Amino acid sequence: MKRICHLLIVFTLVFFVNNSYAADEAVDEYAYFAFEPDITTNYITKSKKIGFVRLTMEVMVKNPTDLAIVEHHAPLLRAAVVEILGEQTEGKVKSMAGKLEIRDLCLETLNDLLEQETGKKRIVRLLFTKYLHH
Repeated sequence: MKRICHLLIVFTLVFFVNNSYAADEAVDEYAYFAFEPDITTNYITKSKKIGFVRLTMEVMVKNPTDLAIVEHHAPLLRAAVVEILGEQTEGKVKSMAGKLEIRDLCLETLNDLLEQETGKKRIVRLLFTKYLHH
């Protein structure tokens, strides 16, 4: 009986110690910034027809205070995305794997620009919420 009581006390202590550490940890408060209006630009095609891509883009930041910083630098970030899209080939724009590569390249470029401007990478994730090509 004493063993059971001792085990019960040990488990209770472990439970309370673990919960107290969890309460002390900071909780991330993610926030999103949507680029308005949609981004529309041309891309490289093999034919004489002009190809274009239109997308809606949102970025996720870890701290809501970073929203104001991203909004302040939005014209620079938008121009970088337009430049990246304009350099892509038709095959890359139209394939799912290419779309993911473009998204990853945009995320890396935007974070590099923000690091140059503010000293810190601020974007956690970049999302294409709408992606149309022709």
